[in-house]
Amino acid sequence: VVIVTGASRGIGKAIALSLGKAGCKVLVNYARSSKEAEEVS
Repeated sequence: VVIVTGASRGIGKAIALSLGKAGCKVLVNYARSSKEAEEVS
């Protein structure tokens, strides 16, 4: 299990997507961009 902060955009998003593709279970954390965070998850 991996927790990625700021995962709704930018570097955090890229890291979350990459780890998800690698088979990790990713917890997505965000501050303001709930719609973008939903798209990542």
